[in-house]
Amino acid sequence: MKTNDKISEKQMIYLKKNKRNKFFVNLSRLLIALIFFGIWEIAADVGIIDSFLMSSPSRIIKTIKDLVVSGDLYVHVFTTLYETLSGFLLATVVGTAVALAMWWSENFRKIIEPYIIILNGLPKIALGPIIIVWFGNGMNSIIFMAFLTAVIVTTITMINGFLACENGKIMLLKSMGAKKIQILTKLVIPSSLPTFISCLKINVGMAWIGSIIGEYLASKQGIGYLIVYGGQVFKLDLVMASTVILCVFAGVMYFLISLSEKTLLKKY
Repeated sequence: MKTNDKISEKQMIYLKKNKRNKFFVNLSRLLIALIFFGIWEIAADVGIIDSFLMSSPSRIIKTIKDLVVSGDLYVHVFTTLYETLSGFLLATVVGTAVALAMWWSENFRKIIEPYIIILNGLPKIALGPIIIVWFGNGMNSIIFMAFLTAVIVTTITMINGFLACENGKIMLLKSMGAKKIQILTKLVIPSSLPTFISCLKINVGMAWIGSIIGEYLASKQGIGYLIVYGGQVFKLDLVMASTVILCVFAGVMYFLISLSEKTLLKKY
Protein backbone atom coordinates (compact mmCIF):
# COMPACT_ATOMS: atom_id res chain seq x y z
CA MET A 1 0.00 0.00 0.00
CA LYS A 2 2.81 2.38 0.89
CA THR A 3 4.49 1.71 -2.44
CA ASN A 4 1.26 2.36 -4.35
CA ASP A 5 0.65 5.55 -2.37
CA LYS A 6 4.20 6.67 -3.09
CA ILE A 7 3.82 5.96 -6.83
CA SER A 8 0.49 7.78 -7.09
CA GLU A 9 1.95 10.74 -5.19
CA LYS A 10 4.84 10.93 -7.66
CA GLN A 11 2.38 10.69 -10.53
CA MET A 12 0.36 13.56 -9.07
CA ILE A 13 3.48 15.71 -8.77
CA TYR A 14 4.47 14.86 -12.35
CA LEU A 15 0.99 15.63 -13.72
CA LYS A 16 0.86 18.97 -11.87
CA LYS A 17 4.32 19.86 -13.13
CA ASN A 18 3.37 18.87 -16.66
CA LYS A 19 0.17 20.94 -16.43
CA ARG A 20 2.08 24.00 -15.17
CA ASN A 21 4.64 23.61 -17.93
CA LYS A 22 1.91 23.37 -20.59
CA PHE A 23 0.22 26.50 -19.19
CA PHE A 24 3.56 28.34 -19.18
CA VAL A 25 4.25 27.38 -22.82
CA ASN A 26 0.78 28.46 -24.01
CA LEU A 27 0.94 31.70 -22.02
CA SER A 28 4.41 32.46 -23.43
CA ARG A 29 3.15 31.91 -26.98
CA LEU A 30 0.22 34.27 -26.38
CA LEU A 31 2.42 36.94 -24.78
CA ILE A 32 4.93 36.83 -27.65
CA ALA A 33 2.11 37.36 -30.15
CA LEU A 34 0.54 40.20 -28.10
CA ILE A 35 3.91 41.93 -27.58
CA PHE A 36 4.77 41.62 -31.28
CA PHE A 37 1.45 43.08 -32.48
CA GLY A 38 1.50 45.70 -29.72
CA ILE A 39 4.97 46.96 -30.72
CA TRP A 40 3.93 46.89 -34.38
CA GLU A 41 0.80 48.98 -33.68
CA ILE A 42 2.65 51.51 -31.52
CA ALA A 43 5.49 51.83 -34.03
CA ALA A 44 2.96 52.56 -36.80
CA ASP A 45 1.04 55.07 -34.65
CA VAL A 46 4.09 57.13 -33.64
CA GLY A 47 5.61 57.03 -37.13
CA ILE A 48 8.63 54.81 -36.45
CA ILE A 49 7.49 52.70 -39.40
CA ASP A 50 5.46 53.79 -42.41
CA SER A 51 1.97 52.31 -41.95
CA PHE A 52 1.39 52.56 -45.72
CA LEU A 53 4.33 50.25 -46.42
CA MET A 54 4.23 48.07 -43.29
CA SER A 55 0.51 48.33 -42.42
CA SER A 56 -0.54 47.83 -38.77
CA PRO A 57 -2.71 45.41 -36.77
CA SER A 58 -5.62 47.88 -36.62
CA ARG A 59 -5.52 48.43 -40.40
CA ILE A 60 -5.33 44.67 -40.98
CA ILE A 61 -8.40 44.11 -38.78
CA LYS A 62 -10.28 46.84 -40.65
CA THR A 63 -9.35 45.29 -44.01
CA ILE A 64 -10.52 41.83 -42.89
CA LYS A 65 -13.76 43.37 -41.58
CA ASP A 66 -14.34 45.06 -44.96
CA LEU A 67 -13.75 41.74 -46.74
CA VAL A 68 -16.28 40.05 -44.45
CA VAL A 69 -18.89 42.77 -44.95
CA SER A 70 -18.50 42.69 -48.75
CA GLY A 71 -18.67 38.88 -48.76
CA ASP A 72 -15.39 38.59 -50.70
CA LEU A 73 -13.55 36.91 -47.84
CA TYR A 74 -15.69 33.75 -47.94
CA VAL A 75 -15.22 33.29 -51.68
CA HIS A 76 -11.44 33.71 -51.60
CA VAL A 77 -10.94 31.62 -48.44
CA PHE A 78 -13.17 28.78 -49.67
CA THR A 79 -11.33 28.71 -53.02
CA THR A 80 -7.86 28.47 -51.47
CA LEU A 81 -9.04 26.04 -48.80
CA TYR A 82 -10.54 23.71 -51.42
CA GLU A 83 -7.38 23.83 -53.55
CA THR A 84 -5.10 23.26 -50.55
CA LEU A 85 -7.10 20.39 -49.05
CA SER A 86 -7.44 18.70 -52.46
CA GLY A 87 -3.69 18.93 -53.10
CA PHE A 88 -2.95 17.87 -49.51
CA LEU A 89 -5.14 14.75 -49.66
CA LEU A 90 -3.96 13.73 -53.15
CA ALA A 91 -0.30 14.15 -52.21
CA THR A 92 -0.74 12.17 -48.99
CA VAL A 93 -2.51 9.25 -50.69
CA VAL A 94 -0.30 9.08 -53.80
CA GLY A 95 2.97 9.72 -51.93
CA THR A 96 2.19 7.05 -49.32
CA ALA A 97 1.17 4.56 -52.04
CA VAL A 98 4.42 5.13 -53.95
CA ALA A 99 6.41 4.74 -50.72
CA LEU A 100 4.62 1.44 -50.01
CA ALA A 101 5.49 0.21 -53.51
CA MET A 102 9.12 1.22 -52.94
CA TRP A 103 9.20 -0.73 -49.67
CA TRP A 104 7.53 -3.75 -51.28
CA SER A 105 9.97 -3.96 -54.20
CA GLU A 106 13.64 -3.16 -53.68
CA ASN A 107 14.23 -3.09 -57.45
CA PHE A 108 11.41 -0.58 -57.92
CA ARG A 109 12.92 1.57 -55.16
CA LYS A 110 16.36 1.52 -56.79
CA ILE A 111 14.87 2.41 -60.19
CA ILE A 112 12.63 5.28 -59.08
CA GLU A 113 14.72 6.79 -56.26
CA PRO A 114 17.01 8.93 -58.50
CA TYR A 115 13.98 10.46 -60.23
CA ILE A 116 12.35 11.32 -56.90
CA ILE A 117 15.56 13.00 -55.73
CA ILE A 118 15.75 15.03 -58.98
CA LEU A 119 12.10 16.08 -58.73
CA ASN A 120 12.57 17.06 -55.09
CA GLY A 121 15.43 19.40 -56.03
CA LEU A 122 13.52 20.95 -58.95
CA PRO A 123 11.88 24.33 -58.16
CA LYS A 124 8.18 23.62 -58.68
CA ILE A 125 7.47 27.16 -59.85
CA ALA A 126 9.63 26.44 -62.91
CA LEU A 127 6.95 23.98 -64.04
CA GLY A 128 4.21 26.60 -63.67
CA PRO A 129 3.87 27.52 -67.37
CA ILE A 130 3.76 23.84 -68.36
CA ILE A 131 1.14 23.06 -65.69
CA ILE A 132 -1.03 25.94 -66.93
CA VAL A 133 -0.82 24.59 -70.50
CA TRP A 134 -1.69 21.07 -69.32
CA PHE A 135 -4.53 21.88 -66.90
CA GLY A 136 -5.67 25.32 -68.01
CA ASN A 137 -5.66 28.69 -66.31
CA GLY A 138 -7.81 27.75 -63.33
CA MET A 139 -8.36 25.69 -60.22
CA ASN A 140 -7.07 22.40 -61.66
CA SER A 141 -3.62 23.90 -62.23
CA ILE A 142 -3.48 25.19 -58.67
CA ILE A 143 -4.54 21.85 -57.18
CA PHE A 144 -1.87 20.08 -59.23
CA MET A 145 0.75 22.58 -58.07
CA ALA A 146 -0.22 21.94 -54.43
CA PHE A 147 -0.11 18.20 -55.10
CA LEU A 148 3.28 18.39 -56.82
CA THR A 149 4.78 20.46 -54.01
CA ALA A 150 3.76 17.96 -51.32
CA VAL A 151 3.85 14.53 -53.01
CA ILE A 152 7.64 14.16 -53.28
CA VAL A 153 8.15 15.14 -49.64
CA THR A 154 5.47 12.62 -48.67
CA THR A 155 7.14 9.85 -50.64
CA ILE A 156 10.62 10.51 -49.22
CA THR A 157 9.37 10.86 -45.64
CA MET A 158 7.22 7.74 -45.72
CA ILE A 159 9.77 5.45 -47.40
CA ASN A 160 12.29 6.49 -44.75
CA GLY A 161 9.69 5.65 -42.10
CA PHE A 162 8.94 2.24 -43.61
CA LEU A 163 12.63 1.37 -43.97
CA ALA A 164 13.32 2.44 -40.37
CA CYS A 165 11.33 -0.54 -39.08
CA GLU A 166 13.64 -2.82 -37.08
CA ASN A 167 15.06 -5.71 -39.12
CA GLY A 168 15.09 -7.90 -36.00
CA LYS A 169 11.31 -7.68 -35.68
CA ILE A 170 10.87 -8.36 -39.41
CA MET A 171 13.11 -11.43 -39.18
CA LEU A 172 11.16 -12.64 -36.14
CA LEU A 173 7.88 -12.46 -38.04
CA LYS A 174 9.46 -14.21 -41.03
CA SER A 175 10.70 -17.00 -38.76
CA MET A 176 7.12 -17.42 -37.54
CA GLY A 177 5.93 -17.89 -41.13
CA ALA A 178 4.45 -14.42 -41.68
CA LYS A 179 3.90 -13.38 -45.28
CA LYS A 180 5.12 -10.04 -46.64
CA ILE A 181 1.63 -8.51 -46.59
CA GLN A 182 1.27 -9.53 -42.92
CA ILE A 183 4.64 -7.97 -42.06
CA LEU A 184 3.51 -4.79 -43.80
CA THR A 185 0.10 -4.52 -42.14
CA LYS A 186 0.99 -5.87 -38.68
CA LEU A 187 4.42 -4.32 -38.18
CA VAL A 188 5.70 -1.84 -40.76
CA ILE A 189 2.61 0.38 -41.11
CA PRO A 190 1.80 0.58 -37.34
CA SER A 191 5.46 1.34 -36.50
CA SER A 192 5.47 4.09 -39.15
CA LEU A 193 2.42 5.88 -37.73
CA PRO A 194 4.47 8.62 -35.94
CA THR A 195 6.32 9.22 -39.23
CA PHE A 196 2.98 9.48 -41.04
CA ILE A 197 1.71 12.07 -38.56
CA SER A 198 4.94 14.07 -38.97
CA CYS A 199 4.48 13.81 -42.74
CA LEU A 200 0.96 15.24 -42.45
CA LYS A 201 2.30 18.17 -40.44
CA ILE A 202 4.93 18.87 -43.09
CA ASN A 203 2.34 18.54 -45.85
CA VAL A 204 0.20 21.27 -44.29
CA GLY A 205 2.89 23.83 -45.06
CA MET A 206 3.82 22.30 -48.41
CA ALA A 207 0.21 22.20 -49.67
CA TRP A 208 -0.40 25.82 -48.66
CA ILE A 209 2.84 26.86 -50.37
CA GLY A 210 1.84 24.98 -53.52
CA SER A 211 -1.67 26.43 -53.69
CA ILE A 212 -0.46 30.01 -53.10
CA ILE A 213 2.26 29.62 -55.75
CA GLY A 214 -0.39 28.28 -58.10
CA GLU A 215 -2.64 31.26 -57.38
CA TYR A 216 0.26 33.60 -58.08
CA LEU A 217 0.55 32.07 -61.55
CA ALA A 218 -3.05 31.36 -62.52
CA SER A 219 -6.07 32.50 -60.52
CA LYS A 220 -8.93 34.95 -60.43
CA GLN A 221 -9.79 34.35 -56.79
CA GLY A 222 -8.20 32.98 -53.64
CA ILE A 223 -5.88 34.25 -50.91
CA GLY A 224 -2.88 34.16 -53.26
CA TYR A 225 -4.84 36.22 -55.76
CA LEU A 226 -5.60 38.82 -53.06
CA ILE A 227 -1.88 39.04 -52.22
CA VAL A 228 -0.93 39.52 -55.88
CA TYR A 229 -3.74 42.02 -56.51
CA GLY A 230 -2.92 43.98 -53.34
CA GLY A 231 0.73 44.23 -54.38
CA GLN A 232 -0.14 45.36 -57.89
CA VAL A 233 -2.43 48.22 -56.78
CA PHE A 234 -0.31 49.05 -53.67
CA LYS A 235 -3.03 47.99 -51.23
CA LEU A 236 -0.50 46.66 -48.77
CA ASP A 237 -3.11 46.41 -46.01
CA LEU A 238 -4.81 43.79 -48.20
CA VAL A 239 -1.50 41.95 -48.66
CA MET A 240 -0.84 41.84 -44.91
CA ALA A 241 -4.45 40.90 -44.09
CA SER A 242 -4.33 38.04 -46.62
CA THR A 243 -1.05 36.85 -45.12
CA VAL A 244 -2.56 36.84 -41.61
CA ILE A 245 -5.60 34.89 -42.86
CA LEU A 246 -3.26 32.41 -44.52
CA CYS A 247 -1.31 31.93 -41.27
CA VAL A 248 -4.51 31.41 -39.27
CA PHE A 249 -5.88 28.69 -41.57
CA ALA A 250 -2.51 26.93 -41.83
CA GLY A 251 -2.31 27.01 -38.02
CA VAL A 252 -5.83 25.57 -37.68
CA MET A 253 -4.95 22.70 -40.05
CA TYR A 254 -1.78 21.97 -38.08
CA PHE A 255 -3.74 22.06 -34.80
CA LEU A 256 -6.35 19.60 -36.12
CA ILE A 257 -3.62 17.18 -37.20
CA SER A 258 -2.00 17.49 -33.76
CA LEU A 259 -5.34 16.59 -32.15
CA SER A 260 -5.73 13.57 -34.41
CA GLU A 261 -2.15 12.54 -33.54
CA LYS A 262 -3.08 12.05 -29.87
CA THR A 263 -6.13 9.96 -30.82
CA LEU A 264 -4.28 7.75 -33.30
CA LEU A 265 -1.24 7.14 -31.13
CA LYS A 266 -3.45 6.12 -28.19
CA LYS A 267 -4.99 3.38 -30.34
CA TYR A 268 -1.58 1.99 -31.23
